[in-house]
Amino acid sequence: MAAVLIIDDDKLICEWIANVVTRLGHHSVSTHLLREGLKKVQSEPFDIVFLDVQMPDGSGLEIIPKLKAARSSPEIIVITGLGDPDEAELAIKTGAWDYLEKPASFEAIKLPMLRALEYRAERRPGKSSTVLKRNGIIGDSQKITSCLELLAQAASSDANVLITGETGTGKELFAKVVHHNSSRAKRNFVVVDCTALPETLVESVLFGHARGAFTGAETSEEGLIKQSDGGTLFLDEIGELPLVIQKKFLRVIQEHRFRPVGGRREIESDFRLVAATNRELESMVRQGRFREDLLFRIRTLAIESPPLREIPEDIKKLTLFFMNDLCERFGIVPKGASPEFWEIVTKYPWPGNVRELIQALEKALLSAKDEPMLFPKHLPTYIRIQAARSSFPQKPANQGKPAIRSSIPKVPPKLKEIRKAAVSEAEQQYLKDLISFVGGDNNKACRISGLSRSRFYTLLKKYRPADARWPE
Repeated sequence: MAAVLIIDDDKLICEWIANVVTRLGHHSVSTHLLREGLKKVQSEPFDIVFLDVQMPDGSGLEIIPKLKAARSSPEIIVITGLGDPDEAELAIKTGAWDYLEKPASFEAIKLPMLRALEYRAERRPGKSSTVLKRNGIIGDSQKITSCLELLAQAASSDANVLITGETGTGKELFAKVVHHNSSRAKRNFVVVDCTALPETLVESVLFGHARGAFTGAETSEEGLIKQSDGGTLFLDEIGELPLVIQKKFLRVIQEHRFRPVGGRREIESDFRLVAATNRELESMVRQGRFREDLLFRIRTLAIESPPLREIPEDIKKLTLFFMNDLCERFGIVPKGASPEFWEIVTKYPWPGNVRELIQALEKALLSAKDEPMLFPKHLPTYIRIQAARSSFPQKPANQGKPAIRSSIPKVPPKLKEIRKAAVSEAEQQYLKDLISFVGGDNNKACRISGLSRSRFYTLLKKYRPADARWPE
């Protein structure tokens, strides 16, 4: 019997989902506030959580990572009365199993719930699983754990892998973990930095060339694709690959055959492709700067390397690891750190991610020299300034100071934010006018508006506070 938690402020919805859960032979508990639901998950094991988005004490989407981080790591099924594509995308990216819109039928609730339970049964402790060699991946947060699971999946097959993430998040390290845990571990791991490929020599570097193929080609040279035969070809920053090469490389991925520059016959290479990028490839596809068919081909398995600001619970472990590593490299005695040092390190957003963290620790250790303890003063100045500024509450603009006209234009909000606000305002005004026209007759309001009763009451709940009376 599975344990199911329902977090929704609508008691009727809670009763309906509880009825479905009971009919399927499982047990459910309901809470009507996010904080109550979070407390439940942190104190009791649950397999499934049905989560509403708009709750009296906040947005359900914001607590998904905390729910997933609980010991039982339940599967989250978001269920909302205000279906929104952006909301659905955010829910899935944050780790939700599925996203449903109210009112949901018996089958609509049953299917994702049963599939999620089947998935959990397959992952139950005791089942055989691959022991992954981390090769330097530090952390036990939910996001890192999820990444390790995907890396293990990638290592167990020869499928193409696309690793995405901001600069400095360790995408190459992820690629090496895939290689060193695969059946190709004893063969070459060949790195191709696409940003460093001269456009005039890209084909020669990748495919190799025959003697006399161009001026200066005095001998035949083997390309990087051939060098990765039997091993792994890692294309770092694949978004920088020129379009003309993208077309040729697409065929190489499909056929594993290519012709060196100036060569008379094709040669083969049994390579496994892992690619990485910090670019939005889908956006580049829409702009005509990246081939859609190539994106589909390289993205059989997709893994996102999280930035440090999304895994704050791992920052101290990472810092200790690199502190010890750097001390050994510099030949100095390992150092301790003051509580103030840890407070700054764990709260700083690290826009440069792991790469920035390592550079900051190098500076701190060199500044400390023979001192046994690291203090905030040993950190780079810009980090200390950021910490000092963030310690003060944000003041309203122009408070106590004359207005200063800036020559820098204000950044306008995103179009989707403007559109969402306009739609919300229009819906609210329409609802007021409608209720005023029908004199409070909800049945008549539904007929005139063409809305279903469930949709009408959802809008009513959204825009009319409990203590408000329309029409005024």
